[in-house]
Amino acid sequence: MSTHETLVFRSSGEVLSISTVQDWHIVISDDATASERYAAEEFQKWFSQATGLTLLLNTQRDAPNRGQITINGSAALGDEDIEIAVESGGIQINGGKPRGTLYAVYQFLEELVGIRFLTAEHTYVPDASTLKILCGSYTYSPPFSFRWSYYRENSEVPGFAAKRKVNTVTDAENLGGKTQQQLINHSFHALVPYGTYGESHPEYYALIDGNRDTDTHGGGPQLCVTNPEVIEIAAESAIQQLTERPEATNISVSQADTAAYCRCEPCEALNVAEGSPMGSQLTFVNAVAERIEKAHPHVKVGTLAYWYTRKPPKTVTPRHNVQIQLCSIECCTLHAIDNPDCEQNQAFCQDTIAWGKICEDIWIWNYNTNFRAYDLPFPNLRSIAPNVRYFLRNNAKGVFMQANGNGLTGEFSDLRNYLISHLIWNPHLDADALLTEFVNLHYEAAAPPIFEYITFLHDNVEAKGLHPRCFPTPEDVGLDPESTQTIFDYFQQALARAEKMEIRARVEKASIPAYKAMLVAGGEMPAQKRQTLIAEYITLCERYNMSHAAETQTAEAYFEELRNQ
Repeated sequence: MSTHETLVFRSSGEVLSISTVQDWHIVISDDATASERYAAEEFQKWFSQATGLTLLLNTQRDAPNRGQITINGSAALGDEDIEIAVESGGIQINGGKPRGTLYAVYQFLEELVGIRFLTAEHTYVPDASTLKILCGSYTYSPPFSFRWSYYRENSEVPGFAAKRKVNTVTDAENLGGKTQQQLINHSFHALVPYGTYGESHPEYYALIDGNRDTDTHGGGPQLCVTNPEVIEIAAESAIQQLTERPEATNISVSQADTAAYCRCEPCEALNVAEGSPMGSQLTFVNAVAERIEKAHPHVKVGTLAYWYTRKPPKTVTPRHNVQIQLCSIECCTLHAIDNPDCEQNQAFCQDTIAWGKICEDIWIWNYNTNFRAYDLPFPNLRSIAPNVRYFLRNNAKGVFMQANGNGLTGEFSDLRNYLISHLIWNPHLDADALLTEFVNLHYEAAAPPIFEYITFLHDNVEAKGLHPRCFPTPEDVGLDPESTQTIFDYFQQALARAEKMEIRARVEKASIPAYKAMLVAGGEMPAQKRQTLIAEYITLCERYNMSHAAETQTAEAYFEELRNQ
């Protein structure tokens, strides 16, 4: 494995020196798309910063007949496929439409020039004035067609998301838009809205303890999925949605985010016979998918294998137009999903294998944050890479890596986004090398204590035999007064080593979880010391724009709680 060797290289035996390129032009086709033109402009900008050479940008009509760097899209390639040819007399950078050309440019700049797009505010640009590039062909085809590193840092700066090759956040034409595959998500509330049918047809909704459910929390109530009228209404709603969005390639027909599924006699009979609540759920989804296919034959119907529906049924199998989004919410986040010594993950692996035997259209929903406390130390950095590779080995088509997507400045959000986005683009990269690279480049002289913190955090949880999930308490991630003080001290050491203002700012941002740990797990302390910690914590959070303390709590609401203690 390597840090950035993604492109498959076939050498021609020659070498291109940057000095040769100084009089070349960047050339795009006369009818270049917005994304292809933007790709050329990005190449011009970043190549100039790295090499000191500002190359002119022309269309083919105006280009001189000498050395060229040709940047084009190709309908013959897959959406995001890359083909680069480096010769002594010219460079061709080709990519699929609509995003492949832009991704090809960024991959060229990263892998062949050495630029690193670390965060939206920090790009590392090396001195490439004496660069030599091996001549030959460079190609790549990403294994996942859907890649979502779910951080608000990506959605708020789509241009940065494009650099990280996250293809799920923007429709902007210059960035190549986003993949047509939509996230498979909770949708019962949209298909059979309780506000429309609840009062007149309570029988459309889940029967719980002899009563029809009325709780709308989590997109509920769940549907009575064996009710024939519910099947028809859900199908009609989905068909109408697809008619209004003719570009759509899939639609979600999936449970609400509650455990209150229907226990009526027909639903329960199916579930008992199939050994899983997915028995009635998948039967319902298949029936809706059959009706959708008649109106929209090219659309796939997605449903979640989540929580109580994760275990596949004994005999019911997905129709050919049904997609399964497999969710790992019960899994340990410290250990790799396929770690044979982690009993907590074994059931998920069994279910993954079982789904793979009956479905060829599997997508993944994986969890990479602490929903209870976005800014608490969260030891999952060692499991990200093996998990992504596990999903790939089990033929997943795409990966939704859920993190604190509705909040800014979560625990190591910049580092984790760098790791995740790289690994879902190329699962075979060396995750340790990527982490080392980011920490060294981003924190410079302050890096050593941060490395020590990362090692200590993970080793401490391992030593205590803990298996944190994605809603861990401080105790679940190994925090006690002693370990919390150790963590806090590491960041104080890092701050002391931060000589530049920009480095100090990055370390301060990264230190927020150390303050949070002291507040929630630091044990008894003098009142004045606690008030000082609270004030410093809030100041740092506000300085670095932390928006949420947890999935369902804004930072400001949490600050108010602290002030009132």
